[in-house]
Amino acid sequence: MIEKSDAFRLAELLCAHVCHDLAGPIGTLVGALEFVREQQPDSEEAGLAEEAANDIAQRLKLLRAAWGRTSEDLDVPRLTTFAAGLMATRKLQVILSGLDRSLVFPPHPARIVLNLLLLGAESIPGGGTITLSSTARGGILVAIDGPRAGWPSGLATWLMDEGSAWDALVSGARHVQGPLTALLARDHGLRLSMMMPIGAGAEADGCPPLLLDLGPQ
Repeated sequence: MIEKSDAFRLAELLCAHVCHDLAGPIGTLVGALEFVREQQPDSEEAGLAEEAANDIAQRLKLLRAAWGRTSEDLDVPRLTTFAAGLMATRKLQVILSGLDRSLVFPPHPARIVLNLLLLGAESIPGGGTITLSSTARGGILVAIDGPRAGWPSGLATWLMDEGSAWDALVSGARHVQGPLTALLARDHGLRLSMMMPIGAGAEADGCPPLLLDLGPQ
């Protein structure tokens, strides 16, 4: 029987392998479309195709960094680049001006931050904003806003209960980013919590911000 930690490692390796296999063909496609653009600078179709290919390439880099087995330090300029790639494919804005510009995330927190970007994008299907800001105690606050903004209904429970997060992840649900982010934070020894209003239940309505504590649990 495969242990849960082994299942995580297997999923990470498969993700890295798929991203690696796709990177080459997508890079070739981007180069070919750039050539076509040079030959036909007034072609609207070529321009749209080149833009779409570049969006796919940027998205692939983000997914590989967020879901793959290995990760690197992440500074704010590089995070800005990842956010730009995410914004290109969706009607959303990522605001990072509240982050300390000298901040550098070590590999494990870096993965959680990137998964929080993906979770934020998934949680504002109608478009809106994702805002990341530094807290006075060295944590990261993640807030979303938009006409249809809302964290997954079970997120507060997944953050507190590992078993429910695993159940949600393997249930075959269409959206897995919520339980995945909760489990990754726990797997890396980081505390991710929802800033619930006093007296609110675990499934309270609204979009309270998420707090990523960068210190170990």
